[in-house]
Amino acid sequence: MTNLFPTPEDHPQRFKLHNEVHARAPIALKLPVISTFLALTLSGKEKKLEHAHIVNLCDKYGITPPKKDASHFSATLDSFQIRWEQHAEFSSYNFNVQNTSEAPFSKLALEYVPMDWFKQLPGKTIVSAHAAIIEENNPTLSNTESISSFFSGNPIVGAKVTGTAAKAFTDFKIHSDGFSRFLVLDHNLKPGQAGRLLQRLFEIEVYRVMALLAFPIARKMTPELNKADKQLRTITTAMAEASSNIDDGKLLDELTTLAAEVENHISTHHYRFSAASAYYHLVEQRIEDLREERIQGIQTIGEFMKRRLEPAINTCVSTAGRFSLLSKRINNAGQLLRTRVDITIERQNQALLTSMDSRAKTQLRLQETVEGLSIVAITSYVVSLIGSITKAVNASTYGGEINTSLVTGLSIPIVLLIVALGVRRIHKKILNDNDD
Repeated sequence: MTNLFPTPEDHPQRFKLHNEVHARAPIALKLPVISTFLALTLSGKEKKLEHAHIVNLCDKYGITPPKKDASHFSATLDSFQIRWEQHAEFSSYNFNVQNTSEAPFSKLALEYVPMDWFKQLPGKTIVSAHAAIIEENNPTLSNTESISSFFSGNPIVGAKVTGTAAKAFTDFKIHSDGFSRFLVLDHNLKPGQAGRLLQRLFEIEVYRVMALLAFPIARKMTPELNKADKQLRTITTAMAEASSNIDDGKLLDELTTLAAEVENHISTHHYRFSAASAYYHLVEQRIEDLREERIQGIQTIGEFMKRRLEPAINTCVSTAGRFSLLSKRINNAGQLLRTRVDITIERQNQALLTSMDSRAKTQLRLQETVEGLSIVAITSYVVSLIGSITKAVNASTYGGEINTSLVTGLSIPIVLLIVALGVRRIHKKILNDNDD
């Protein structure tokens, strides 16, 4: 269709952003289905190897591989389906075998995947799970005990889900083969619903485990937090004491060291605690999307998570909150202590200035005394010169003699006045130069 109203030039990311909501659509599944899910944590180097590993699998089956910058990929490879997604902290692999008649967990989707390729997957397993979707009217699933038998007799958790179109069960335990299990009984699931349901169950499993990565850190950091809190209390108690023997500078050094330690803990573990809250929110969202309805006598997935997962997440949130609060308290104490140190320094400076002012006044008096003596000394010297000149004149004169004593005596006040005025003029000139 011809565009009659062409828009201005497209933003470079327009189509990529527009199509992002369609990028990871759930796979439509033809029931019955058996499935295997893996979530692997990878280092930066392993992430680079991951794409090449996917390409190797595609080459093995002769299909078009994902682009080099792709972060997800879905394809049907002969007898099984693969779905790969790369996330911020992990990568997930989902293998599905459709239209199977196998009993739940008797034959696994993973058995259809080339083992030589599977064993070389880069990364470390954080979650692995098997799942099966079968018809609800299966005679082997007539009661809770028969369903529990697929979970090694463990207590099961489950509910009616997706508007009662299915029932989902699990025990949230890792079995002897290293995999957890999900069993879905199909009442009236459509292919798209089945794909979304299976994806939600797997995401609940992986997100709850990723959320719990912060829990061991919270438990490990609690003693450090208590120690820092006690140290801060000791410092603030010392600050509150009125004793003059307290060294504020030493307290400030201790407080600065404590602040650095606390900030180091916060910066080291902030991401992990924030991620825990984000992952837990995703778990809650996925559980809400299940639209659970209770089955009599069985705990729902939502109830199980609220009772088992929420306390651990609350511990993480509490620990992160305590560290943030402790950082603020240290900052407040530091401001108070710095203010006190500044006031002490200001008082010391004031005392020093007072002392300097007193010394300056004393020095000025001494200087004035010296100047007075200098005027007298200069006058005495000049008068002595006048006397000497008078005597010299008398010696060379053939007439009457000049009275040397009279001339010397009369010159004293005149010379004294001239010297004093000269010194005063010099003072005034120095003051004017300083003002300029």
